[in-house]
Amino acid sequence: MRNHRLPFLSLLVFAVAITLACGSPSSLDPPRSVQSITLSPATANAQDYPDGQVPFTATGYYATPPSPVTPLTATWGACSLGGTSTSEVSVTANGVAQCAAGSVGTYTVWAFVVNQPSQGACPTWVNACGGGGCRVTGTAQLTCP
Repeated sequence: MRNHRLPFLSLLVFAVAITLACGSPSSLDPPRSVQSITLSPATANAQDYPDGQVPFTATGYYATPPSPVTPLTATWGACSLGGTSTSEVSVTANGVAQCAAGSVGTYTVWAFVVNQPSQGACPTWVNACGGGGCRVTGTAQLTCP
């Protein structure tokens, strides 16, 4: 009796190798990295929006297609113009900003994404309002009445 397992296993290994070589992402391919982010609108006055809720949209620009990407999934927040965290403005996970009761002045609304480092570790993180590390941040201005 002939042993048919060896040709079958060889054929199976060959088929798997072809499948992996054709069209599957390679672990050697670097991840796509956001080059820059813009927020729209660039400036907004909360009193010009219904219930003071200002919808911001992030757009990410990449070095490779598809680019740009709108809306860009990002982490959102706000800080004072001096760069310190604030509770005067809240921003939802979808980029809708709202001034807290009694807030007056202009604040920075930010959105960031974290790129995977292509080589080595990311530089040391800076605070949420300052960016830093492997983080790419876009900002806009929000005026509270």
